[in-house]
Amino acid sequence: MILPALTEAKSPYWRPIKYSLFPPLCLATLAAYCNADDEITLQDEHVEEIDTSDKPDILVIQVYITNAFRAYRFADEYRKKGCYVCLGGLHVTSLPEEAIPHADTIFLGPGEESWPRFLKDFYNGNAAKIYISSERTLETIPPIRRDLIKRHLYLVPNSIVVSRGCPHHCSFCYKDAFFEGGKSFYTQRVDAALAEIERLPGRHLYFLDDHLLGNQRFASTLFEGMRGMNRVFQGASTIDAILRGDLIEKAAEAGLRSIFVGFETLSNGNLIQSNKKQNLGRDYTEAIKRLHSLGVMINGSFVFGLDDDNKDVFKRTVDWAVKQALTTSTFHILTPYPGTKLFQQMQAEHRILHKQWDLYDTRHVVYQTKSLSPVELKKGYNWAYKSFYTWSNIFKASLQHDNIKHVVKHFAYAGGWKKFEPLWNFVIKTQGLNKMLPILEAILSKVQKRKNVNNNTISPFPAIA
Repeated sequence: MILPALTEAKSPYWRPIKYSLFPPLCLATLAAYCNADDEITLQDEHVEEIDTSDKPDILVIQVYITNAFRAYRFADEYRKKGCYVCLGGLHVTSLPEEAIPHADTIFLGPGEESWPRFLKDFYNGNAAKIYISSERTLETIPPIRRDLIKRHLYLVPNSIVVSRGCPHHCSFCYKDAFFEGGKSFYTQRVDAALAEIERLPGRHLYFLDDHLLGNQRFASTLFEGMRGMNRVFQGASTIDAILRGDLIEKAAEAGLRSIFVGFETLSNGNLIQSNKKQNLGRDYTEAIKRLHSLGVMINGSFVFGLDDDNKDVFKRTVDWAVKQALTTSTFHILTPYPGTKLFQQMQAEHRILHKQWDLYDTRHVVYQTKSLSPVELKKGYNWAYKSFYTWSNIFKASLQHDNIKHVVKHFAYAGGWKKFEPLWNFVIKTQGLNKMLPILEAILSKVQKRKNVNNNTISPFPAIA
């Protein structure tokens, strides 16, 4: 089983630490359906060189848009040896006609139901050319084959996924095509999710779910079950879910210490264009205050290049993110992925410039812009990243917190993530990355509030606006 490197992992923009975070859980999940006596190897090109000297009975390759051409080269090489090649993933589902010449079998949509069906057919000698996900459930999913994961090569080996998809349908989201034809959001059983968590050593967890808080009943029960486990975890949510009810408080009580939030844009017009209804009319500032009051750090996601954006969008966004004390920010150039409503719309308007999938990495302009020129968009995107992560802005954002320990945590997390590249590179080369995990756990640990004799919380110093 192979996960080829995304093209950006082989480019000048490559940050080794960014691509050494999480192991390929999708492949490890599929491996769990194989027979106990099957010999399985799992290779992730982001953290190791791919050994192509072998000749397996079956080769499985996971295909994303920016590793597609590389995946096809691997597939063609192995087919020449006489190996049976299977391709699946987001890109294969979006463009099956492109993938099928490179494979003996392709998989469209999630593989929990179609992969076991294929294995049965393969062993009976009558495997089909295409398998389409016909049932969406995680009720009988077996434990992930974590023994195949080379834990020491990742900073966050305890990544976990307890749901599939997302209840929302943003026009630029790559996932909608993947779940077309069936349920687009569904969860594991809570007891199975808790059992998987119990299997994981250490304290830290990273939930890779697109929307961990997407099913309120499931998430509430999960967090109740996690109380007392002494875990610290990171995950993703929407503004809407953060503001609704007390679910975010339950998450924080269970150990949530950092969250990815898709703010995407500060423009209502852009939100409407993107069909991001879950953000419309929601108070971003109130959601941020709520997270900070719970000691939860924020990784904000922003998209540049939507039709309502003008030349000042980059500075406005960075200034706002710093003022709001976002710990980290992830910036993107709008990218119309095939299979999305955005791609269909832009193709109908003849705005797609090319189909060089290697450049569909949210760092290049691949469509005809409107309010900004391609050069302005690219320069502004580069400036936003550079500006947000200057030491002065990291320091300024840190000082927005009203607790000295949160100031230090913010500064350590943001600075450590972006300002110590040589150190990260050295640790990765010496295969000591996983030894850094205790530092991450310490930074994410809950700040214990001191109380005075009147049982009132004491703040070390007032907020600096």
